[in-house]
Amino acid sequence: MTDHISDMLTRIRNGQRAKLSTVTLHPSSPKICFQLLEILREEGYIRGFRELYIPEKAQQSLQVLLKYGPQGEPAIRSIFRVSTPGRRLYSTTRALWQPKSTMGIFVLSTPRGLLTDRDARRLNAGGEVLFGVY
Repeated sequence: MTDHISDMLTRIRNGQRAKLSTVTLHPSSPKICFQLLEILREEGYIRGFRELYIPEKAQQSLQVLLKYGPQGEPAIRSIFRVSTPGRRLYSTTRALWQPKSTMGIFVLSTPRGLLTDRDARRLNAGGEVLFGVY
């Protein structure tokens, strides 16, 4: 597999659709997934996550705790990849568009690290638009 971010997003999307309480990720680069999950937690889209280590397989994994509303509706209505390995999409802060109904966020990879679209505008830092969520 070449696109680990898309795999993470797809597992979260499928877990929400199946009404699972947790999903397990097996990232080859846990540092980036850890940072992306931290942004999703801070923005209120997931309850949290924890690192797991499976000693039999000598494998590190991340368990994501999914979040649902009072009537059981998922906190994430839509999560989608914008920039892919085959088609990179870069944006300046002026050209960065608003997510649907201004309720969602975009996550960017900037020279200042991984940022939400609001933080990127505040810091005037453009970069690669990784994914969007609302």
